[in-house]
Order: sequence, then C-alpha cells, then structure tokens
Amino acid sequence: DASGILHHLPPDKHFLLSNTAGCYSADEAIRYARLAREAGFNDFIKLEVIGDQETLLPDTAGLLEATAVLAAEGFKVMAYTNDDLITALRLEDAGAVAVMPLASPIGSGLGLINPYFIRTIKARLSVPVIVDAGVGTASDACLVMEQGVDGILMNTALAAADDPVRMARAMRSAVEAGRDAYLAGRMPRREVAVPSSPVVGMLG
Repeated sequence: DASGILHHLPPDKHFLLSNTAGCYSADEAIRYARLAREAGFNDFIKLEVIGDQETLLPDTAGLLEATAVLAAEGFKVMAYTNDDLITALRLEDAGAVAVMPLASPIGSGLGLINPYFIRTIKARLSVPVIVDAGVGTASDACLVMEQGVDGILMNTALAAADDPVRMARAMRSAVEAGRDAYLAGRMPRREVAVPSSPVVGMLG
C-alpha cells in the first residue's frame, strides 16, 4: 500500500527498527521477527514478549526463548525486559546485542522506579543497556541517564505531551545533562552537613 509510512522512509536514509510489540508468546514474536526480515527490514529487532495484558510486563521465559532462537538465526536482538539483573544476564548469554530494561510499565509515565536495579544491570552487562518504557518527563530522563545507561527509548512521553516538539527538546537536554552528570561523578551522599567554605582563619 503506497499510503503506508514505510513508502516515505527510504531505508538508505532512515534506520528502521522492527518491533514485536503485542506478541504474547515466543512463537508469535519469532514469527513476527521473521516476517519483518522477509518484508525488507534489517536484522535488528526490538523483541517484546508480553506476559500480562494489564501491566504489559514482559514474559521473561518467552523472551529468553525467543532471544536464543532469533540470535541463532542472525537477528540482532534488542530485548525489552523487566529490571531484573538475572534475566538481563541470561539475555546477554542468549545472544542479545542490547538489553532494554523498563524504568516502569509501558506508557505509565511513572519514571524510574528502581535506580539501583538499573545501575546494577548496567554495571554487570557488557552489551549496551537502553532503558525502555516509563519515562514520562525530562526529569525522569535525566535520572535514568545518571545511572550510566547507554540510552533511552521513548514514545508516549513525546506523543502524549501537550507540545510534543517542546517535550522532545526538553528530553534531549535532559538526556545530555544526565549523561554529563554521570560522567562527571556526583559528590558522595552524607548523613551530616559538611561546610563548603573553609573555617580555618575565621575570627573567634
């Protein structure tokens, strides 16, 4: 159908990432990935296997199964998962080229619920870690990037904003600020106040 958006996005100018969103089993996700490649997409696939219709949380068993099958077939699997370290490590072992843990459930806009879990996943994995789902506004994006991750994938935060273009600008600035803050290294948290000005030489 010439009215479809793909006819207006030449693959030599745009990198198109196919997605198995809406799949509720490994078999479904594998079939959709194969169909995408046959339709002319590249080997990269954002792999989703949803386990619960209400929360849209991933089915980790199905995700691991689909990752192993597709990686063996030459797909470059970017696996959407929960913020569980063990699952992330197993996805890397199964051949995922990137692991994409959620900040919070898809479309919720709740922001980063478990910074420690995301930080730990990033510290333990060798493949890129891209946070996917739950980022609602610029402060969320900044906090996510401060955990040291390689990037953020976002959709609803932009599409559902009153001014999507302005929100996109805010997100870009927030991502850059969060990355700079991570690279700069934050001061340690302390339970007591520490004076920022010297006290030596003060008049008694």
